[in-house]
Amino acid sequence: MNQEKIVNGATSGSSGIPPSSYRWLQLFMGIICMAMIANLQYGWTLFVNPIADKYGWSKAAIQVAFTIFVLTETWLVPIEGYLVDKYGPRYVVMAGGLLCGVGWVLNSFADSLTLLYFAAAVSGIGAGAVYGTCVGNALKWFPDRRGLAAGLTAAGFGAGSALTIIPISAVIKASGYEVAFLYFGLAQGAIVFLISFGLKAAPQVLKKLSGKVAAAKSNVPQTKRDFKPSEIMRSPVFWVMYVMFVTVAAGGLMATAQLGPIAKDFKIAEIPVSIMGLVLPALTFALAIDRVLNGLTRPFFGWVSDQIGREKTMLIAFALEAVGILALYQFGHNPVAFVVLTGLVFFAWGEIYSLFPSTCADTFGSKYAAAKAGLLYTAKGTASLLVPLSSILTAATGNWHAVFIVGSVLNAVAALMAWFVLRPMRKRHFDSEASLVESAPPVMPAQQPAR
Repeated sequence: MNQEKIVNGATSGSSGIPPSSYRWLQLFMGIICMAMIANLQYGWTLFVNPIADKYGWSKAAIQVAFTIFVLTETWLVPIEGYLVDKYGPRYVVMAGGLLCGVGWVLNSFADSLTLLYFAAAVSGIGAGAVYGTCVGNALKWFPDRRGLAAGLTAAGFGAGSALTIIPISAVIKASGYEVAFLYFGLAQGAIVFLISFGLKAAPQVLKKLSGKVAAAKSNVPQTKRDFKPSEIMRSPVFWVMYVMFVTVAAGGLMATAQLGPIAKDFKIAEIPVSIMGLVLPALTFALAIDRVLNGLTRPFFGWVSDQIGREKTMLIAFALEAVGILALYQFGHNPVAFVVLTGLVFFAWGEIYSLFPSTCADTFGSKYAAAKAGLLYTAKGTASLLVPLSSILTAATGNWHAVFIVGSVLNAVAALMAWFVLRPMRKRHFDSEASLVESAPPVMPAQQPAR
């Protein structure tokens, strides 16, 4: 049975369900919002060296701001997700857009580490509100294509900064990083605020289609009941996914935050690289390509997981990431290899932001999807705690060797866990749920009153 027909059939003939094109419009607006907050994380590496040069602060101290941003972006998402599930997406995204803009404006004036850290917290809360809302909303609007929908939404965050990497770099060089923080922050926050007026919650009737979708998609089993957020916290399956999320996210976050310093230490940051007729400095080229690939991987692997299953996709992607990190360390001193291999690393990393939310919704249901995906998303915040440690480890050893080895090993462990731990645990989870349904006493129809 075709999954699209399941939803479209209900759409055309059922009351309360908007046209199919409307859910794609909702998805598109969520993607734009995600793109507008992407620079808060993926553009950060451009600001680290200029801030250090101006104030003389250590890079480890500056990267604490990045960690604070990621922690506040992730660890508050369950609360923001609860608000979305209760009140809808509009007001949460509206507030998030305002906070994102305020955070970058504060960055432009930050003349102390304390203010820099406070600005990171403000923008982190705003980014989390936008991120958690848009991903949760996509999962609810697309019960038939969760992997693809979550992937396209997350792609906005992963690739959203690709078009602005070059302009931000140019503004920093021409006018200083303060001006870049100020004007890009105001513009991005304003766009999110305006788009928030068009966001709507998915109708509850779409949730009822999940069972039909599950029957049509043998490779992607789905639960037949909706677990509450408090219930999934007691599930071993949830914590296995959480550990896997942390291990994979840690390596990618290190590369995201440290790519600028790595290129500088490799002495290739400003060396021109020519690929397909385009010539750019190695670091700028790498950042632009990385953002594109980091965005493309999310819908790509989300779509793949819809076809072959979540765990098999995780095995392939995480193993590719482990190999890519080792190759980057071995060959990254060559400018062209640095650009190509960082692209591979980001391509094999970004898919966690589509695979884990969709796997969570498959396992625990789409009701309260924003809150439950938010609980799992806090793993990214936990992983961010390792980012400052990478700077400390590098300073202690004098090179990036240990950081690359740790990142590669973590991804290899996650790949093995996906196949040998998560896959059998989720099978037992669904089997147990099925047995409970079969053993439940039949519901007797109500007797008709005597006439």
